[in-house]
Amino acid sequence: MIAEPENKATFYQYRLLKKKAIARSVIHSYLCLPIIMLLFNLLAFSWTGLFFFLLAGPIIAWIHYVIARTILLLVRTSYTKRWRWNLRMPWFGYVPDQHFSYRMFVRVHLNMSWIGLCIITICLLWSPISFTLSLVFWHLWLLGPRLYVVLILARGRKDGLIKLNDHDVSYYLQ
Repeated sequence: MIAEPENKATFYQYRLLKKKAIARSVIHSYLCLPIIMLLFNLLAFSWTGLFFFLLAGPIIAWIHYVIARTILLLVRTSYTKRWRWNLRMPWFGYVPDQHFSYRMFVRVHLNMSWIGLCIITICLLWSPISFTLSLVFWHLWLLGPRLYVVLILARGRKDGLIKLNDHDVSYYLQ
């Protein structure tokens, strides 16, 4: 392997300010919530509840993707390259896969929260109650871990970078 000249090398120096581990038991408990909600839908609304519950999950994931992607495109196009679909818990959905600005993370997810709730409220007028409850559940369930990150880092500095790892959240200062 050929060494790069010094003037072309990029050095990143991040200082870890906070690292919050997420226990496996919390992740497993969190994974049980959709099963509990599915059983509730089956008991309360029969088989239509199952259909609406399974339909609401991908719809909410798509709504989150559209909202996040739109906000990222409106702010800067370079941010969209840092976000990917993640299918692992607790960061299921469209999330940043690199170091990412904490302010932008908060902006995207708070907008995703209220715009998603507005869309669900509009759907409330025309859709069955089991579908609406399923939409609300999936919306809150997908945003739960991300809003937890916003809450645990709310008292610290706002100019840092976050990194979502498989079992923890790291907050860095550049």
